[in-house]
Amino acid sequence: MPRKCVCVALIATIFALAASRSAQAQVTVDVTKVNCDQFVHHKISEPRLIAAWLSGYYSAKRNNRVIDLQALEENMSKVTNYCSDEKNLKVPVMKAVEQVLGKSN
Repeated sequence: MPRKCVCVALIATIFALAASRSAQAQVTVDVTKVNCDQFVHHKISEPRLIAAWLSGYYSAKRNNRVIDLQALEENMSKVTNYCSDEKNLKVPVMKAVEQVLGKSN
């Protein structure tokens, strides 16, 4: 009987772990709702991930298929500096990108 209990407990643990991993994998972010505070203080995700997504989004709008890694770093730094200013913490990060880099970016 104890061996059966151990097997049942092991199976239950495996299912619990699998369920928790699948729940974590389904996280989504509406980038239009991310503000500067969330961006610079890592409240949503790693800022580099959001910056990379934003770079891809604006590159696609320009039909640009080339990644300039140095420009990506520089642009992220500019947006981060803008967003770090206390008066800009509530600004949506997509608006911050357009303010700092222009509407074409």
